[in-house]
Amino acid sequence: MTVFLVGAGPGDPGLITARGLELVRSCDALVYDRLVSPELIDEAPVGAIRIARDRLEQTEIDELLVRLGRRGLRVVRLKGGDPFVFGRGGEEALALAEAGVAFEIVPGVSSLSAVPASAGIPITHRGVSSQVTVVSGHDPGELDLDALAACPGTLVIFMGLQALPQIVRGLVASGKRPETPAAVIARGSTAGAETVVAELATIADAARSLPTPALVVIGDVVGLSDVLGRGAGSAASAIALAAAV
Repeated sequence: MTVFLVGAGPGDPGLITARGLELVRSCDALVYDRLVSPELIDEAPVGAIRIARDRLEQTEIDELLVRLGRRGLRVVRLKGGDPFVFGRGGEEALALAEAGVAFEIVPGVSSLSAVPASAGIPITHRGVSSQVTVVSGHDPGELDLDALAACPGTLVIFMGLQALPQIVRGLVASGKRPETPAAVIARGSTAGAETVVAELATIADAARSLPTPALVVIGDVVGLSDVLGRGAGSAASAIALAAAV
């Protein structure tokens, strides 16, 4: 059998792909991330093995997938967003490949574009931004803030909420305009989504009470949310699942 590395989408369970939902509904074992919605987990067959990865280190997850795959089970590794966008899908795929276990990558809707879109922010827009730079803010010491400050277009920061004050200070010190529009979107695409929009210089303070997970968007495209955000909203979840193939 095969281990399927499946993207669950950005949060709203209705945004999983048809292929991903089909695999969840037919799996023998489901290994899922903390941020995967309960509605998707409930789509697994009644008799399927269900394993939350919360307390497992990455090496333990790799070993678990190999063991389950070698047992001949149909295994779904359900990951938030897309497996290959800050999802460590590449690490898990390499572990399976080295162990000789067959696997398949099933892409998901990435938070990169879906979360800003849910708040009415297009990450590119003609005449405003034709370039997107994507970074992880988990370890701000690894970021080249001079280069990021000089990049045109849109800057999207995953896992950057906790380090946002440090990142903002570095960007402004490196020449990024303090008045550049910025947004922080927490729990994007879900019913509990919250969005804060402010100038770059004040965004960290404005967003300090937001919960995680959160995505940071910096650039002139954020200004479009004033108009586009009025019509933005998340898709229906349980109803969408019930109607899916």
